[in-house]
Amino acid sequence: MNRNFRSLLEARWAEGKSVCGGLDSEFCKIPESARRQTTGRTILNFNEAIIDATKDAVCAYKPNVAFYEAYGEGGLRALGETIDYIQKYAPDVPVILDAKFADIGNTNAGYVKFAFEYLGADAVTVNPYLGGEALQPFLDCKDKGIFVLCRTSNLGADEFQDRDVMLTDDDQVLFFGDENKKEEDMEREEWRSYLPLYQYVAYKVAREWNENNNCAVVVGATYPGELREVRRIVGDMPILIPGVGTQGGDVEKAVREGKNSRGNGIIINSSRGIIFASNGADFAEAARRETLKLHTLINQYR
Repeated sequence: MNRNFRSLLEARWAEGKSVCGGLDSEFCKIPESARRQTTGRTILNFNEAIIDATKDAVCAYKPNVAFYEAYGEGGLRALGETIDYIQKYAPDVPVILDAKFADIGNTNAGYVKFAFEYLGADAVTVNPYLGGEALQPFLDCKDKGIFVLCRTSNLGADEFQDRDVMLTDDDQVLFFGDENKKEEDMEREEWRSYLPLYQYVAYKVAREWNENNNCAVVVGATYPGELREVRRIVGDMPILIPGVGTQGGDVEKAVREGKNSRGNGIIINSSRGIIFASNGADFAEAARRETLKLHTLINQYR
């Protein structure tokens, strides 16, 4: 099946949909009513019920690979079958594999095969730590979405991501404009000799890595000020925004600071707040209710 991530995403945005359903299906939290004879079948049955209940209201699904790898072969089979189910019964909804892959180039080539050929995901999250050359196997996948971690939602994110990076002269020209404007920009404090690492990553993604127009970034809703800075840097590029709901991110601020010039550009993820909204037999109905609630909030603040 020929699927283009950006086309799928733009079509969902055109329908006013920006909720990403995080399929972080932790086995121990799955309600008894969804349990089946094996761990893998239980996870798949749970996911199918969530998908059936929410597929008309989301812009994407995002399974985190860790919750499937934890159960070995059965868990990975459930992940692959979950993606197959989405593509069969919700074919217009793209799938973002949350894997945060990071390795040298030839190893990343193996991850590309796993994510896009074996699992059939439409997009994947990656870590920029090894640099653009290492990520090239992902960046070369023109029809896929490559979500680069930029400013993450966890409490310890500032340990590295807020550290200042010294800029070379070439960096300054690339990021801030023509050398001839340097004095004028310095007077306005726009020309700087350093940037926080997360902003440097955002510039790299937007200015150097996005040749195929398939890049996006990840910025947590828990840091709205940083989200505003990243949006300024990346223009209309898609931003995946985790951290609303259980992690405490504010939806209004996420929409206000994250939306692009067209009023969309945001993929606001909620995982536990949607899929585990109820631990009873009504878990799917509760997931739909929470999805619609978040959908309404996003469009209220858009």
